[in-house]
Amino acid sequence: MRPSTLKHLALGCAVIAAAGGIGLMRRLPAPKPRGAKFCRIEARPSQHQVPYSASTPTVAERPESYGFIIKYKRTAKPGVISRMLEELNVRRSYRYPHLPLFAFGMYPEGEAQATDAFLERLRQHPSVEYVEPNYVYRIGDTRPDDPSFAEQWGHLNEGQPIKGGQPGIPGVDAAVVSAWDVTTGSREVVVAVIDTGVDYAHEDLADNMWVNTREIPNNGIDDDGNGIVDDYYGYNAVGNNGNPLDDNGHGTHCAGIIGAKGDNGTGIAGINWDVRLMALKFLDANGRGTLNDALECIDYAIAMKQRGVNVRVLSNSWGGGGYSRALEEAIRTANANDILFVAAAGNSGTNNDRIPHYPASYDVPNVLSVAALAPNDNLASFSCYGKKTVHLAAPGVDVYSTVPVTVFGQGYKHFSGTSMATPYVAGAAALVLARDPKLSVTALKAQLLRSVTPVAALEGRLATGGRLNIARALGVRGE
Repeated sequence: MRPSTLKHLALGCAVIAAAGGIGLMRRLPAPKPRGAKFCRIEARPSQHQVPYSASTPTVAERPESYGFIIKYKRTAKPGVISRMLEELNVRRSYRYPHLPLFAFGMYPEGEAQATDAFLERLRQHPSVEYVEPNYVYRIGDTRPDDPSFAEQWGHLNEGQPIKGGQPGIPGVDAAVVSAWDVTTGSREVVVAVIDTGVDYAHEDLADNMWVNTREIPNNGIDDDGNGIVDDYYGYNAVGNNGNPLDDNGHGTHCAGIIGAKGDNGTGIAGINWDVRLMALKFLDANGRGTLNDALECIDYAIAMKQRGVNVRVLSNSWGGGGYSRALEEAIRTANANDILFVAAAGNSGTNNDRIPHYPASYDVPNVLSVAALAPNDNLASFSCYGKKTVHLAAPGVDVYSTVPVTVFGQGYKHFSGTSMATPYVAGAAALVLARDPKLSVTALKAQLLRSVTPVAALEGRLATGGRLNIARALGVRGE
């Protein structure tokens, strides 16, 4: 770049004005600156941690010392512009060859920073259309402004202390931030959370809750004729009603991992900043539920899919009981309806190849079984595994997410378990579908599995031998 005196600027303006616009110069580079079988929750709650404090770079900063960008009106006269710049003691200006109405300016000598008054004088001039600071942009890693984002090591592990203890290993995460450079989600994708319900009024979840648009809430009428009254946010199989409010906390925690509203200045960011979360409750306040109620929830999701709701993923952080042919066939029906069934591998630390853990162990094409990964890139000590039956690992130790204030007295908490790893994968599936909504359930599952990051500690213990890598699943190179 080369500087220009005011005399040269005025001359240049005159020449360019004759061609139909006011000439400008190049950019200044910015500095780098109910049945007989019961299911149990697959999670282990851990103590709340004071959020790790770390600065999060913004997408754009406003360093006034770098000057300003000005756009002139088409009617602006070169002589008038020259006098204005002289009166304001603007030091330099640069021309943009293909943006003839724009100019870059530096502030007067002795003024390291622009004042609002200075910029306002420019804005008020009759020759000026608008003025902006010369913003500085950083290489994009698409970090949200949610204040507790640094707690989410599974999203971005930079070696920060986990729960105030030992630091993790940088890079041991699900590559969520790099994935956000491609997409942050879509409200066209619906993920059904089959669990203890969801706190649909939570500050970080309310905006991303699925709602039954054919139902008028709280009017006591089955408006859509599906046999359930007021099922506005989903279905409660425990109470056989349309209010799937979480009275345990587990389902809300899972929902937050999938889709806590991102970049809203509140709490955390889900893997999907935008998504729709369908709340399906079959586990009670004590975390127990029956086979019958699980079937009812799966049936509800399939019914809504057949009514035109884009339910593509079922998140299932539960397990227990023995083999159920009915449950297996229900999952097969979900597969026939192009719905992925993501399931927790279990927390007993056993080999699922030898001792099956249902529903994760059903040999159905749409089942995706998930183990829990620790922030040191090892399998969590409690996590089940299986070279033939458990597909991949995802963050599942000290995962920070949403919980109901009415249950815990606070809105966020750390949990550990394959329960937390499961919504990581369910959320990843939703993010991939946001990018490519026409993917079949078979292609979706294959894309998630072939994109894992190989991990030595997982080799021979999981089918893929790797951990979830959402960026790779979205085609980001180098991740």
